[in-house]
Order: sequence, then C-alpha cells, then structure tokens
Amino acid sequence: MTLKDEKDKIAHPWLALLPLMLGAFVGMLSETSLNIALPQLMKAFEVSTGTMQWMVTGYMLVIGIVLPLSSLLTKWFSTKKLVIFGLSAFLVGAIISALAPVFSVLLIGRMIQGIGTGIILPLMFTVAMRIFPPYKLGTVMGACAMVIMLAPAIGPTLTGIILGALSWNWIFWCFVPVLVVALIFAITSIKSTNELTKPVVDVPSIIESVVGFAAIVSGVSLIADMGFSPLVIILLIVGIVVVGLYVRRQITLENPILNLKIFSVEAFRVGALIVMVDFGIILSAMYLLPQYIQSGRLLAVALTGIIMLPGGIINAITSAFAGRIYDSIGARKPAMIGFVLAFIGVLMFIFVSTKTPVWYIILAHVILMIGCSLAMSPSQTYALNAIQGRASADGSTIMNTLQQIVGAISTAIATILLSLGQNMAHAANSADRFTKGTHFGFHFTLVLVIVGFLLSLAIKKDDNE
Repeated sequence: MTLKDEKDKIAHPWLALLPLMLGAFVGMLSETSLNIALPQLMKAFEVSTGTMQWMVTGYMLVIGIVLPLSSLLTKWFSTKKLVIFGLSAFLVGAIISALAPVFSVLLIGRMIQGIGTGIILPLMFTVAMRIFPPYKLGTVMGACAMVIMLAPAIGPTLTGIILGALSWNWIFWCFVPVLVVALIFAITSIKSTNELTKPVVDVPSIIESVVGFAAIVSGVSLIADMGFSPLVIILLIVGIVVVGLYVRRQITLENPILNLKIFSVEAFRVGALIVMVDFGIILSAMYLLPQYIQSGRLLAVALTGIIMLPGGIINAITSAFAGRIYDSIGARKPAMIGFVLAFIGVLMFIFVSTKTPVWYIILAHVILMIGCSLAMSPSQTYALNAIQGRASADGSTIMNTLQQIVGAISTAIATILLSLGQNMAHAANSADRFTKGTHFGFHFTLVLVIVGFLLSLAIKKDDNE
C-alpha cells in the first residue's frame, strides 16, 4: 500500500490523531508539572530529597530507554496496537501511583507511565506525517506542538490548585479520565498506517541502546542532586562510550534498529539541531523561572503558577499559529525571528532583581515563549519534511530521544550554574543570592539562544519567500 493510499483511507485524520495528542499531552503534563508536588510527596512518604529525585529521574530513565526503540516497534506492531498499549500503560501507571501506599509502589507506577510516554510521543509525529498531505503538515505539526507546549503552561497552575484543594493522589487521578477518552478514540478511530516488515532484531543494538541511553539520562539527571560524584562520572562515561558503539553499529548494519543515516540529509540535520536547542532553552528557562519567583522574588507557590500561565498559554497558541506560517513561508524567517524574540526575553530575565514588578516577569516570559514557539514548530516540520516513508518514524524517534537527553542536560547545567552563582554572590540575604544565581543560569540559556539563531541561518529559503 502506498502512502497516498493510506492517506485516502483515513476519512477523519484528526480523530485518528486525537488519542495520540491526548496521550502526549498527559505525558508532558506528567513530566513538567510534578516538580511542584515533590515537597508534599517527601512528607507523605517520609523520604529524603535524593530519594524523591527518582520520581523525576526514574520517569525520564524509562522514556530514555523506550524512545530509541519506538521506530523498531512500529515495524513489528500495528499503529493501533502500539497506541492502545501506550495509553493503557500510562493509565495503569497512573492508577498504581494514585493508590500507592509506599514510595516504592509510587515509583513503579511512575516508571510504568514512562513506558506510555516513550511510545506515544514519537508516534504522534510519525502518524501525523503519514495520514496528512504535505500541504497541511505545517498546520498539523503546529497543533501537535501546541499540545506539548500547553502541558507545561497549565501544569504548575493545575498542580497548585489540586494540592491546595485535595491530596497529592488526585494529581494522578486527574490523568485517568483523559486517558480513558483517549483509549476510546484509539479503539474506534485509529487505523494502522505502518507497514509491518518485522526485520530481524539485532540484540546487541538493543542492549547498547538500553545501557547507553539509560546511563546518560541517569547521569545528567543526578548531577543536580549529587554533583559530579564518582557515580555520575562513571554513568556519563559508560553512557557516552556505549552510545558511540551503538551509533557505529547502526551505521554499519544493513537493517539498523534506528536509521541514523538520515543525518546525512542536511535539512533534517539542521532542523533537528534547532529543535534540540530550542527544547533546551525552554526547559532551562522553565526550571529557573519558577524558582526565581518563589525564592528570589519571594512570592507564593500558587501565585507562581498564575504568573507563568499567560506565557504558557500564549506559547501554546503561537505554536499552532507557527505551523500555519510554515505552510506559507517556510521555516527560515519564523525561526530567525523566534530566536531574536527569545534573546530579548532571556536578556530581560538576566536583569531581574528581588524587587522586579510582576508585570515585567510576565512580559519577559511571554516574549520568550513566543520566540521559542516560532522557532520550534516550523523547524520540526522542516526536518521531518526532508525525509519520506519509513524514515519519518526514525526521524521522529531521533528528535524525541535527543530532546529528552538535551532537556536533562540543560536542566542539569542550569542547576549547576544556579548554585555557582549563589555561592559567588556577595549579598546580605538569601533572596539576593538566589537571584544572582538565576542570572548565571539564564546566561547559559542566552548562549543556547545564540546557537539556535546561528543554526537558523542554515535553513534554506522556501520558494514562497
């Protein structure tokens, strides 16, 4: 069956994509909103900060293991089965977490949720590429990006409201109805869009993938809590070496698990690098900002969520709008303008103080989020449009895997610089010292913005420009 035949057979492509969008939304909401609940969870289960850190690290660890295998899974199992399995895994994990009597059970439930996110995230982009015609891809990718961006936008506010009115268990219970709706649409609306080739599974590649990516994600995630301890250094060295062996093996195999040769396509390479850098900008800034509002500006947790809400919502809206821009003028201009706006937003954050007005913080956040959205969606579409057929699954997997790794690394570096800035600050009170620390962290974000702008110059002009 040709790709065109597949598109023609799907009468309602948006209904087919809806369960994947809902699953991706819940997955990103779970990844970005739980941080605000960690203090309450520490008290509820009477565990240390280091132990509770595994709620974040364990989730990212499982995603880091599952994501690189998603392309292989699409060659062995139908789209419908994978979506149903991924949503079911997240649903089961959410229920286990909500009912957890001890921390170990909570962590198991959390890691099962990671399986669902690792399957659903790359599938959403892969399915979108297969069931929509090329002239609609910008709009569709913008909608997908909007779903992902909306999660961190409303996550802190939603979690703060739940914790204020109910217990921590309801954070997980709130996932259940959304996932049930997604499952119903998955069963009724999705038709398989992938050809099952069932290639021979290269076991050494799977072992290298699991060990390498798990070691890197674990290592960078633990830096924030343990610094560059012997364990962290060993994990990072093992991860880098094993991933290097994995990459070499994929390039030489006739039927690789992940087709890394698509990096030879310039448009994909440039677009993927921009998406990685942009994701690093977003995660590092969203890690520093809420902490500055609470510990530097000394505002309440509930107010922190409200302050961050306008920028997050505008970020989501701009993501959808940016997709339509790509359909009209391509990726080069939106990406360049986006990084210029991001530069202005980050620069504004570098000059904040303990007395900065709330309106200034909101304005800087809005400008930064508009810029990141303008760069993200068009660049992602530009990259995936450069590859066709089965390679689209590999491209989606590669970008989502690298995003998780870059996200963990950027957050770790921001944490290190935050601590360094605090230690170097000669200030009388903790709020001033913390604010100086956030300045250090935002300088790293600024470097990422400059790198992103330079990469955007490599995007080739569209015919419509």
